[in-house]
This record gives sequence, C-alpha cells and structure tokens, in this order.
Amino acid sequence: MQSVVVTGVSTGIGWGTTKVLIQHGFSVFGSVRKKEDAEKLSKEFGEAFVPLFFDVTDEAAVQAAAGKVRDRLKGETLFGLVNNAGIALAGPLIHLPTDDFRQQLEVNLVSVLIVTKAFAPLLGADRSLRGQPGRIVNMSSVSGKSAPPFVGAYATSKHGLEGFSETLRRELMLYGIDVIIIGPGPINTPIWDKAQQIDISLYAHTDYMESARRAQAYMVRNGKNGSPPEKVGEVVWQVLTTRNPRVRYAVIEEDFLPRLRRFIQELLPKRLIDRFYAKGLGFK
Repeated sequence: MQSVVVTGVSTGIGWGTTKVLIQHGFSVFGSVRKKEDAEKLSKEFGEAFVPLFFDVTDEAAVQAAAGKVRDRLKGETLFGLVNNAGIALAGPLIHLPTDDFRQQLEVNLVSVLIVTKAFAPLLGADRSLRGQPGRIVNMSSVSGKSAPPFVGAYATSKHGLEGFSETLRRELMLYGIDVIIIGPGPINTPIWDKAQQIDISLYAHTDYMESARRAQAYMVRNGKNGSPPEKVGEVVWQVLTTRNPRVRYAVIEEDFLPRLRRFIQELLPKRLIDRFYAKGLGFK
C-alpha cells in the first residue's frame, strides 16, 4: 500500500483528498491539531488513516512527525506529499492589521517550506531509501493567478506559492521528485461558514465598508455553490498516479458559464477587469 502525507485534513479539501486517496487504496498520514479531529477521522477512515499531530508552522513538531512517518515506512520512500493546510484572511490591504498579513504568509507559504524540508528526504532526497521518488502537490488557488479585492493577503500567499513551486520543481529534478500545483476555484467547504461570520465592522470607519459587505456576500454565495472537496481529491489522485503530469491543474466547475467566465478573464486586459471590479463593488 502506497503512503501519502496530507496536511490540514480535518475538513475541506484535506478531508476530501484523504477520502479519495483511501478509496483508491492509499494509506494517508494526515495532519491535525486536535485530538477529537484525529479520533473522528480514524473512526471514519479506519486503519488506512494515520493521524499526525502538528501545526504546520511548528518546525519542531513537523520534524517529529516526519520521523514517525520514516519509522512506519521502514526504509521505503514516501509516495507523495500534499501541502494543503492553509487559512484565508480578508480585508482591504491598507487597513489590514500587519499581524494578520504576516500570519497569512506564515501559514500559507512559510509552512510549506517547513513541511517540504521535513519530508523531502522521505520522498527521495535521502538516497539510502528504497523505491521510486515521490511527488509533491502544492495546493494553490484561482487566487494564485488572479487577485480580487479584499483577499490581497491570501492572493499574495498563493502567488508566492506558485513561484515557490516553480523553483522547487526545478531544484528537485536532481532527485527525480516532481512538484505539481493544483489551483482550485470555489470549493464548497466549511471555510465559507467562517467567512460568513467574519466581523467586517472593523472597517466601519473606512471608505470600504459597503464594498466589503458586497464582497463578503458574493464570495460566500460563490463558495457555497462551488464544487465538492472530493473533486479536488480526484485531481490529487490523478496528479500522483498519472505517468507524465502537467505542472499545474486548475479545478473549476464543469458548467459552461464558469468556464466561459474564466476564459474571458484570461483574455481581457487587466484594466478592463479592474473597471468590472470597481462597478461591482460600488467604487465611485
């Protein structure tokens, strides 16, 4: 049974990825922060799921978890690493607390370096291990290619992840370890319930209050109408198992209109898209 490490598996895309991989016969080491989440997932997925307890920003804890995985693999390479854990913090950049911006980068970008450094030896950078080199899947976003208003911190982290992945892919050619990006569009996960509860009154004293309210309503509606997380899981499975994967996969709805909208946005001049945003948000 091949083994994959997936970070952030308690809910959402991480949970969907774990479910799909186990259905396809994989063993999943999944990172959680809470004991109750580990117990719930172990009950749901059985012996094919092995919980790893760490916060992705805690380098010592991540290294300890990598040691646990090494012991379980008994000298074999790890088949894959899915860097999925992340958060989304919103707000107009000029009013966003600096600590929030820093936390966004720490969780979504710096932690990917921490986790990758810990597990790269098991993927094949340690040449003493037996087996073929593994693959790394980095979970980006549609916001890794575009940057809507009020999600600047999140978009910055995902744009950074795209560049990180590009360099990492080329550096790890030395070991035969491939690096693939997945960029999901709207996915129906519990993150949108959290987004709906965000208190935007923090910006009541700014000129952005009404626009932020519109943006919040749109993003929550769009997210809850998104694809199920298992759809991303199926793409992860494809990326890990196909012989010659592409360097990046987008995951968007199959409906004609979302695909047409994405196609048009890629063709239109950015200044024109800027004006669409301004009109939609009521900028004067």
